[in-house]
Amino acid sequence: MNAIRQLMGENSWTLRGVRILDPARGMDAMGDLYCVNGLLSDKPDASAPVADVRGSDSPLIAMPAAIDLHVHFRQPGNEAAETVATGLAAAAAGGFGTVVAMPNTSPALDSPAALFRQNAFAADASEKRVRYLLSACCTQARSGRSVAPLEALAEAGCVAFTDDGAMVADDAVMAEVMRRAAELHLPVMDHAVVPSLAGKGVIRAGKGVQPAHAAIFPDVAEVAAVARDLRLAKETGAHIHIQHLSCAESVWHLAIAQAEGVRATAEATPHHLLLCREDIPFDDGNWKMNPPLGTAEDRAVLRQAVLDGTIGCLATDHAPHTAESKARGFSGSPFGVIGLETALAASWKALVVEAGMKPLDWAARWTTGPASVLGLPLPSFAVGAPARVSVLSQEEWTPDFSAFCSRSRNCPFTMSLPLRVLALL
Repeated sequence: MNAIRQLMGENSWTLRGVRILDPARGMDAMGDLYCVNGLLSDKPDASAPVADVRGSDSPLIAMPAAIDLHVHFRQPGNEAAETVATGLAAAAAGGFGTVVAMPNTSPALDSPAALFRQNAFAADASEKRVRYLLSACCTQARSGRSVAPLEALAEAGCVAFTDDGAMVADDAVMAEVMRRAAELHLPVMDHAVVPSLAGKGVIRAGKGVQPAHAAIFPDVAEVAAVARDLRLAKETGAHIHIQHLSCAESVWHLAIAQAEGVRATAEATPHHLLLCREDIPFDDGNWKMNPPLGTAEDRAVLRQAVLDGTIGCLATDHAPHTAESKARGFSGSPFGVIGLETALAASWKALVVEAGMKPLDWAARWTTGPASVLGLPLPSFAVGAPARVSVLSQEEWTPDFSAFCSRSRNCPFTMSLPLRVLALL
């Protein structure tokens, strides 16, 4: 809608007649938003541009800009798939005002110098609306063997520790990571998949097509990792955040640990919430991710866990890959799907439309939920707060991957989606 887009890039603006979703204040109501000099105000700037969208049968939605605490931007090491600049552009197009980049670049982010280099990439990018935060490695070179200089990394500004893309499989090493992270008051995020149990598995057992040479990924590879992480968190007092949960039994372990007082959080991705193993078309590498899609039963349990707050936040695990690498079939292509430009729409379809989630709770999983994991101030529309706003339309659309800001196109969401991002203000 042109009236909304004309506000983009403006430091002061007025937005009238929108449905305001503000989870931090428990607000779901029709109203107006005023931005004056980059901050939300209770009075409009009379000279600022105005977008008046009152009178629609399906009002536009305004929510605090979403936070994605799990993205891969591939620079340095694989700029053909994504750069920091193109990743930030994709984030803005998807309605995200904050992203947390994973450290599995090449070389990995295991030193303060590497973090400074990454921040320089963001400083050079043209997209300035998206706050770029960094996680840092748990272990040196993500080897899983020796703990990275966590204290120096924290001082350099990282917001979490993770060897994402690989699990720290050695219990003693992970326990040391957790103890030191607890002292630094930073979360440890784990890609909870035991390598020895996963083996060469790429697809879950279940109904549906079986791509050629696609080995089975056993549920126990994730479940055992989740149980181990929760046990170590209980022993060390660390904050463990389990990445991209996909199994029903993993949710059971998480719920028990939370009831016992373990500081444990978790995320679910739009692809694990909307899709399932039975949906996979024959031999399409764009449907291959790690962990693989669960069964319809797994999906139902994941949705319920998001609804009841056991899983308190959503994340994309935006994982770009070149078209050439994803053309090698399901077995031969790398793990990962992109998600930044479809995440809000796909998760709205899975949770609000299909599972009956309240829109305000859905918005919380993209805003206050991830902010709480990271220890950030809860985003809200309170007077004086920074004006980071995602404006959404409840309209049907089918993603046009050729128009994406991301450099990659490895996305499984080829269906019609019921929510569209109009602007990031």
